Amino acid sequence: MAQKGVQLDRETISCLICLDLLKDPVTIPCGHSYCMSCIKSFWDGEDQRKIYNCPQCRQTFTPRPVLVKNTMLADLVEQLKKTGLQAAPADHCYAGPEDVACDVCTGRKLKALKSCLQCLASYCEKHLQPHFESTTFKKHKLVDPSEKLQENICSRHDEVMKMFCRTDQQSICYLCSVDEHKGHDTVSAAAERTERQRELEVSRQNIQQRIQDREKDVKLLQQEVEAVNRSADKAVEDSEKIFTELIRLLQKRSSDVKQQIRSQQETEVSRVKELQEKLEQEITELKRKDAELKKLSHTEDHTQFLLNYPSLSQLSASTDSSSINIRPLRYFEDVTAAVSELRDQLQDILREKRTNISLTVTRVDVLLPEPEPKTRAGFLKYSREITLDPNTAHTQLLLSDGSRKATFMSQIHPYPSQPDRFTNYMQVLSRESLTGRCYWEVERRGGGVDVAVAYKNISRAGNSYDCIFGFNDKSWMLMCGTDSYTFWFNKTFTRVSGPGSSRVGVYLDHRAGILSFYSVSETMTLLHRVQTTFTQPLYAGLCLGSGVTAELCKLK
Repeated sequence: MAQKGVQLDRETISCLICLDLLKDPVTIPCGHSYCMSCIKSFWDGEDQRKIYNCPQCRQTFTPRPVLVKNTMLADLVEQLKKTGLQAAPADHCYAGPEDVACDVCTGRKLKALKSCLQCLASYCEKHLQPHFESTTFKKHKLVDPSEKLQENICSRHDEVMKMFCRTDQQSICYLCSVDEHKGHDTVSAAAERTERQRELEVSRQNIQQRIQDREKDVKLLQQEVEAVNRSADKAVEDSEKIFTELIRLLQKRSSDVKQQIRSQQETEVSRVKELQEKLEQEITELKRKDAELKKLSHTEDHTQFLLNYPSLSQLSASTDSSSINIRPLRYFEDVTAAVSELRDQLQDILREKRTNISLTVTRVDVLLPEPEPKTRAGFLKYSREITLDPNTAHTQLLLSDGSRKATFMSQIHPYPSQPDRFTNYMQVLSRESLTGRCYWEVERRGGGVDVAVAYKNISRAGNSYDCIFGFNDKSWMLMCGTDSYTFWFNKTFTRVSGPGSSRVGVYLDHRAGILSFYSVSETMTLLHRVQTTFTQPLYAGLCLGSGVTAELCKLK
């Protein structure tokens, strides 16, 4: 209980500005006490207005009161200090760089708990108490701490802006309403807030509805992702089974051929060995017969020679060997040739079918392709900021206006040597690669310009067709003459009819394989549309004639 009494005494003799024990306490005319240095600093800030008030009760004094030390309070402070109970807020109560500080605290300031829109000041918990206790502050509007209170003050009249000018769409004070905003449609800030609040609620409802719609779309897309994954997994599984079956069939066929070869090998070897045995038997018999004839030839008895000669001179029938060595020794080489022919046929089939399979895979499209826009405003939704790449420009093309404009020059421009530069044709490519849906426009002056798109790997050096836009399979080009158009691709041209215009629009839907050229004037006229399959990112290209300037237009 005694401790509680000490606590009350300590609060009583604490300064409401610094929230510390009073130092050189002074009591001002309204009866509230402060540190002498704290109240002096507080009033020094009010010297310009010559009106001095109490930080707690807001009572005003004129002139500035003379401050005299309150010796009784000073003695109480000294007694309380002896108890060791020095009042000190915790560190987390002090204002940091990101916090709104109390405007009343001196020294190290505490965090503001609320800001007052009438006082245009922010208060910590201690200094906020008068707003709850005094009837003077009952009607003051308290809000969360804000560092922007001064924005509520009119810079012209130094008054709180409590009105709103609907004519000029700005907040004003009451003096503004009878001064420069006289005769304007003005209402109170509260009335305008009410109106805007209704609009805000409508906007929030629209946003929330869109959120719900988008969440449904996201859910549908997630279901689509799961369906795509299931379908892909099944396709992979089925494909593996089919290819495994094909491999099994090839292995079985290989085994059958091997078995046939071995069987035929065994038959042929058996026949050869049978003939070989007959021939070897015949050789043995002939050797025996030769030995007997040799022995007979050495007989000296003529009678015996003549008696034995008829029986020994008779030879047995010779084995027929006319089939031996009657053709080159090829044997099974024809089988190898037949298998090689089968391999080549399978490779051709697999190569052709692989291309078809790849195209089938790439045609899988979860989202339906968006239709090509019908109006220029529709095309502008897909407009791209495109710049020209100096590293690709021919040395007689001068780039300017942020590398959006190219001008044909008679003199050589000292560009540094680059492997990407076009060396023989007055061409240049964009820095940016183009995928998805894109739209851009080219403005030309002085003559004809070729407007193109190309793959990055188009040839650059030399004077072959591989370097010219539209004369290879790596680029598509619309030749824009003064009064005619011609489309080129892979050295094949198509004459195009359409209204002459200094501006050409290009629309690309890379995924859908659509490339369209438009004549742009008051209306847009389709000149030529290409439907193909793009296998790489594209780059915008320009080719200029003598004395011509072409510019990639800013569309946003």
